[in-house]
Amino acid sequence: MSDHITDLPQPNITVKVLSPGQLSKTQRLWLERGLKEPGGKLPLFDQHGQRVSERTVRSCVEKGWAEPWFENPIKPDWIVCRLTDRGRQILEVK
Repeated sequence: MSDHITDLPQPNITVKVLSPGQLSKTQRLWLERGLKEPGGKLPLFDQHGQRVSERTVRSCVEKGWAEPWFENPIKPDWIVCRLTDRGRQILEVK
């Protein structure tokens, strides 16, 4: 057995670097709209008046870019979300 420090087990450290490729165009457009709203509220409808895809909403929530904000009493199956700090960070990556 050696007493050299280089013989000690090295910690396994993973650093996650965000890349713009992690966001789809649809995700980016939706999240960017939260930058302009009070509290980072994300819209239920896109710029063409169509409901934002539940798939887009859920994928952004799963990745921590958005979070559910409150229950929608009129449409309980719709998820009202807001932008998270992590969502703001991913939008800064060009």
